[in-house]
This record gives sequence, C-alpha cells and structure tokens, in this order.
Amino acid sequence: MSETDYEDTNVKIITNDIKSVNPVLIEGFPGIGLVGNIASQQIIDELKMEYIGSIDSRHFPPIAVLYEGLINMAVRIYESQEHNILMIVSDIPVNPVVAYDISKAILEWAQSVKVKEIVSLAGIATMSEEHKVFGAATNTEMLERIKEKVELFQMGTISGISGSIMSECLVRHMPAISLLGSTRSQNPDPRAAAVVIDVLNILYGLNVNTESLIEQAEKIEIEMQRLAEDVRTTEQPVTPRKEFPMYG
Repeated sequence: MSETDYEDTNVKIITNDIKSVNPVLIEGFPGIGLVGNIASQQIIDELKMEYIGSIDSRHFPPIAVLYEGLINMAVRIYESQEHNILMIVSDIPVNPVVAYDISKAILEWAQSVKVKEIVSLAGIATMSEEHKVFGAATNTEMLERIKEKVELFQMGTISGISGSIMSECLVRHMPAISLLGSTRSQNPDPRAAAVVIDVLNILYGLNVNTESLIEQAEKIEIEMQRLAEDVRTTEQPVTPRKEFPMYG
C-alpha cells in the first residue's frame, strides 16, 4: 500500500496515498467549547470521509481512543475525494510547548501532498449569547473570500495549535483562513460548531447537515439546566455559628 510519510524526532505522520488533487485541508483540534473538534467530526460523518492515516508524537498523552469497541488513533486524517477535502481531527488537546513542532509537521506534510489551502476551525470566548463566526486570513485574497460571511478581527490573537498553524501558514505562504465559532463557556458547544459549518458550506459548496448538532445542543442545555437546579436545591443555608466570649 502506498503511503505518504513525514517523520522527525517529535512527530510522525503516516497516511495512505492521497487521491485528491490540490485538496483543501481542514483541521479541528480541541479548544474552547470543543468547536473545532465537534465541527470536524460532523463533517467527517456527513460527507462519509474515509480514514487514511494519523498523526502521532512522543509528546502526546499515552492514550488510545475507543469507538464502538475499536481502537482509534487520537489524531486522525480523513479524505473525501468527491469533495477534494482532507480533514485532521483530534480527540486530544495539544500542549502549547509542542504546538510549533506539530504545526511545522502538518505544514510540511500538507505541502508534500500539494494542499492548496488550509482552513482552521476553533472556538472563541465571547460574552454574547448570539453565536457568530469570526474570521481571519493569511492574505488579502483569502480575506476577500470570507469578509462578507464572518465577523472580521480588527485586532486580537488566536491561541493554541490553531494560532500556531495559522502562523506557520503565513511563514510558508500557504493560503489559509481561520473560522472561530463564538461560545460563552468551556462546555461543549454544538451550536457554535453548527454556525462554523454553515460558513464552510457557503465557502466550499458543501451540504453538511447541522440538525443533529442543534439537537445535541438542546440536550446539553437541558442537562446543564437540570444540574444547575440540582445544585440550587441541594445548597443549604449556612447558620452562623454562635460565638462565645473567651476569658483569660
């Protein structure tokens, strides 16, 4: 079986031979609200993307991911030849200390398989209840493509592995955009993932259904409300302790 490999002392990428020609690479690593991870997995499921490989590193935590009884790699790569898309999805966060090494490896591998552009999916914390998509790009051409579809950053930062990947794209002159779904908390936020997918659908002519994400969001919201009510009902008022005078 043909394989496309990248390996250095810190990171190893092994995939089957890539069938797509000048594909778009989308990545979704866990972060705020798990937006990138949730959105990526939804796209993989809806487009019935094929598992083609994985990314491993000695800096990753020593875990194996289980799904329906089968062992999976924690950071996986999928392909949809029909849509000309590659997808990297991760079930583990990347330690900031090794973010540069992972980003460098991803970009070198992406260039070796002739990826034409990269899309980074992540979350961003806001105080607003409304779910929006914020965007940024590595060049003016990519910015023109997204400016009517997202809220543009006038100033700010993109942290974590997503920020590191975008910086590496800039250095290597790889066209790239970052789509960040707004969320109010650290809890999983399928609604934020859904609005990010809506923008992707427009940009790349996809038809990824997000109804199941909205259903997940409603279940999570109901469960969070129930937990909050349980906490309130179990909290007992504290009776002030009576202080007795002390005599020496």
